[in-house]
Amino acid sequence: MRRSGVSVLLTSKAVNEEPGDYVRRHCTVIAEFSAATQDSGNVSWLVDTPQERYFVKTAGPTDDRASHIAAPYLDHSERVGLLRNAIKLAASCAHVALPRLLNVIESPTGPALVYEAAPGELVGVPPEQRGDPSSAYRRFALLPADELLGLFDVLLDLHRDLAAAGWVAVDLYDGCLIVNFEEPSLRVVDLDTYRRGPSVNDMGRMFGSTRFMAPEEFEMGAVIDQRTTTFTLGRLIWHFGTRLTEREQDFCGTPALARAVQRACQPQPGDRHASVAEFAAEWEAQRFLP
Repeated sequence: MRRSGVSVLLTSKAVNEEPGDYVRRHCTVIAEFSAATQDSGNVSWLVDTPQERYFVKTAGPTDDRASHIAAPYLDHSERVGLLRNAIKLAASCAHVALPRLLNVIESPTGPALVYEAAPGELVGVPPEQRGDPSSAYRRFALLPADELLGLFDVLLDLHRDLAAAGWVAVDLYDGCLIVNFEEPSLRVVDLDTYRRGPSVNDMGRMFGSTRFMAPEEFEMGAVIDQRTTTFTLGRLIWHFGTRLTEREQDFCGTPALARAVQRACQPQPGDRHASVAEFAAEWEAQRFLP
């Protein structure tokens, strides 16, 4: 049973020590996510307090050599910039599938973002674990059709809200999906790299998993907009909705629903839905047809 009171994680606005030291002094660390589990350079913790469980995310050490990562994708200042971006995204959209940002604590190494902990398991797993029947990756793909389609409903509804607030998905993949198999329910996390409004591909090969990325995310100078988001959403739904086979006959929904998803996944942006709202509307129109 949680004790009453408010955690210092929710009341502190600035500290004069490293976030890791502060977190360990006030919380019980359940898991740490650093160079041992990811290559972004960020350092995060799942923590328990007498009041509640939280997820705390930081940009990691200012000296990237201290993170034991040979070459983080972004340097420390750029990672801080993405956390500031995540703060803006959280302020712009309140959706049940988006864990709430409860507080921001400034520290000598940048902000520490305190989120409510998302219950469940991360769908994305290392490639060598994708064949494991016990993995969340496989169990998600093999949920009963009505449950899986219901989680896709939530994924689309969230991104319709995000798109309405001006956000375009970047680096959305199965590693952003947390599923609570007991309900089931879906939470979507790590949206720091989403962009506000249409933009231009200024990276060449952008952040993301090749399995779900749109062609324009590999082309320097290409337009990145809501049609890019529809592609990634379509690919996520198709990949898991076909039970990982990528075969139309295995899709968990109706043929009409399959056609809606296939339209979202067209290589040419002009052949896709023009917006997330348009994709979501066609999805909803076809969802319960025979």
